Amino acid sequence: MTRRIDLRRVAQYSVVVVVAVTLNFLLPRLMPGNPLALIAGVDVGMLTPDQRADIVARVGLDAPLWIQYFRYWGDIFTGDFGFSFRSSRPIVDMIWERIPWTLLITGLSLVVSAVVGVLLGALSAWRRGTKGDLSMLSGMISVESLPSFWLGMVLISLFAVQWGLLPSFGAVTPASDLEGWAHVWDIISHAIMPVAALSIVGTPGVYMTMRYSMLETLGEDYIRTARAKGAGERRVLFGHVARNTIAPVITVLAIRLGFAFGGTVIIETVFSYPGLGRLVFEAVAGRDYPVMQAAFLVFTAAVLVANLLADVLYPLIDPRTRTS
Repeated sequence: MTRRIDLRRVAQYSVVVVVAVTLNFLLPRLMPGNPLALIAGVDVGMLTPDQRADIVARVGLDAPLWIQYFRYWGDIFTGDFGFSFRSSRPIVDMIWERIPWTLLITGLSLVVSAVVGVLLGALSAWRRGTKGDLSMLSGMISVESLPSFWLGMVLISLFAVQWGLLPSFGAVTPASDLEGWAHVWDIISHAIMPVAALSIVGTPGVYMTMRYSMLETLGEDYIRTARAKGAGERRVLFGHVARNTIAPVITVLAIRLGFAFGGTVIIETVFSYPGLGRLVFEAVAGRDYPVMQAAFLVFTAAVLVANLLADVLYPLIDPRTRTS
């Protein structure tokens, strides 16, 4: 039975990978705009037909679409994503330069939203029905509806422009020769607002999951039995409730980790933060097909790995979900 489930899971992920890679290949080619103008770097009308054909052939766009598709699969397996139309740099190098910055802000924001969301969700569920619970629930619903780009602009307006407390753009101060702890603080100060924005929009989801899961657990028979036997509230909370409510939260966090990469596109663009999300924005604006494909592939891989991680962790955390 377990082997059958494992094979079914492998088949499901395989189908998702094929569909994702196919869409990743097709979508950039369906977008409006002429990549030839970007590749040539001059007015396309000034090029002769032979020059146009030579440029298109050099980047492989002269082949039929189905041949380009299978070449794309070959590039994925070999890790060769070619060169950027815009900068002529190896795409792999461009991605490796950007990923650490994205991992920094997504990792920190995930920790912040997890801690705040779990604590507030547990507190809200423990005091369910009170004014504090209802106020917190209403506040979280309101925060969840905030556009991330608007939130980023508000943070810049307050902390960078009006109060001058934090830098408004970039990951480090341009042309600075800072070293040691001064350099570390420079990086941290540039990351504070992007992390805050991602944390604010990410906390409500964790809060809702924790609150709902805890309310469901508090209504279980074994909780009422423990209280009837004289177990203290602290023991009920930490010995029974917390242990059985953390599994859904960890699953949500694992999934959010995957989608966080895609969610950084707007935040990194607002703050001009040099992460993978900003690279995607630049590639879309410049019709840089190879960079778009490689970045979207990284996003897809992150989501799939996060979902796989959630599938693996859930039975380990909650043995009740294991299939016998």
